Amino acid sequence: MAEKIELSRHDRMSVAWRSQFLQGSWNYERMQNVGWAYALIPAIKKLYTTKEDRSAALKRHLEFFNTHPYVASPIIGVTLALEEERANGAAIDDAAIQGVKIGMMGPLAGIGDPVFWFTLRPILGALGASLALSGNILGPILFFVLWNLIRMSFIWYTQEFGYKAGSAITQDLSGGLLKDITKGASILGMFILAVLVERWVSIKFVVQLPAKKLAEGAYINFPNGAVTGGKLQQILGEQASGMSLTKMAPNTLQANLDSLIPGLMGLLLTFFAMWLLKKKVSPIVMIIGIFIFGIAMHALHIM
Repeated sequence: MAEKIELSRHDRMSVAWRSQFLQGSWNYERMQNVGWAYALIPAIKKLYTTKEDRSAALKRHLEFFNTHPYVASPIIGVTLALEEERANGAAIDDAAIQGVKIGMMGPLAGIGDPVFWFTLRPILGALGASLALSGNILGPILFFVLWNLIRMSFIWYTQEFGYKAGSAITQDLSGGLLKDITKGASILGMFILAVLVERWVSIKFVVQLPAKKLAEGAYINFPNGAVTGGKLQQILGEQASGMSLTKMAPNTLQANLDSLIPGLMGLLLTFFAMWLLKKKVSPIVMIIGIFIFGIAMHALHIM
């Protein structure tokens, strides 16, 4: 029986150090994928001995990846555990590894921004700035030391946490625990995708449709001639209650779509983009195409 291949503490520390450059080769097509693969190179070299196996491992980690650069560490830890078990013969395929990565990166991204960018860094920055304003050179030094100490400690310990958790997951492969985790992560990833679509994908039509005539009592009947103080007060009260100032209500294409399903066009655009990706269309081509389409629709006064 072949000796089990294990990642040493030194190997994992090398991965943690490299993960600090996660965004060094950020790109619009697959975002942090190059930095992710770069971080895993020490582990790939340790776990796989042949050029073919190393190339295959590197290729599967060049898929799309994007999350907060610091909270990627627990995902890296779980991935290291999965790769270690795979290298030792466990039945873990590419889809399982990628499914866990995708399922974790969305929820963790929502944690990293408020914790690091909106809480920790402003607090440490304010502390350092208050010392610097008084002429104390320790201000910027304190900020630099504390920020990097907290950041690097978080990266290391959360990676170790993910590694140990991933090892526990892979011990129950026969019971289907990894399959359940992968399925749950994929479902969670789809929920996160739906939230992001509603929040970030916005399509607004400016096309005006024929106005609709309002029913009697839905609009204000303005009297002919002069308006007395009492009548003016009545008109203002009717307007405040929601009655229209005109008999005709404006009617737009966007209002009709929103009354049907709010955010429908954004959802359809997302499905179309997913279909194009399935057809192996480059994301760069898709981005350029969407830009051109949006500019054309704006010029034609449709969007």
